[in-house]
Amino acid sequence: MYHETIMGGVGGQGIMVIGTLLAQAAFLENLNVTYLPAYGVEKRGGYADCTVVISSEEIASPIVGSPESCIIMSKSSLAKYAPRIKPGGFLLLNSSLIDPREILRQDLEVLAVPSLELAKSLGNDRLANMVVIGAFVAKTRVVSLDSLISALSRAFDEKYHHLLPANAEAIRKGAACAPPGVS
Repeated sequence: MYHETIMGGVGGQGIMVIGTLLAQAAFLENLNVTYLPAYGVEKRGGYADCTVVISSEEIASPIVGSPESCIIMSKSSLAKYAPRIKPGGFLLLNSSLIDPREILRQDLEVLAVPSLELAKSLGNDRLANMVVIGAFVAKTRVVSLDSLISALSRAFDEKYHHLLPANAEAIRKGAACAPPGVS
């Protein structure tokens, strides 16, 4: 198994959190993983991207040219990363901020998730990133949903552990809107 993912958005959307969470879930499954964050100098609103590579074999490099999948949370990231996805790849996008009709490639499997609306239905729009990563994992099966939820306690500082149940609920909500099927 070898899977490359790029996650893109803007500062404040929790891109680094879900990248770390996915990497921690892979560790829990005894997989090899690399996590490579990149972000602008702005505290909020600048670009925030990360790359996660998960493999059952040794990983030669954390740098990804053409990933199998992308999670896109902002329009600017759509323009930057959608052209790089491998033909036949998977694109998960935040349809709360991006109109799926903006995707020009016909060779991708696309899952549009209204992450902000789903997060608001849980009472906290800051859970949109958890909705998205739940949908991503349910669809790709790159790690199990149980491992993803278990990884929450590793990805969050202990002072935030009181938020783990809400984050787990958001992950499950996202998973429920994603039919499985991509590998």
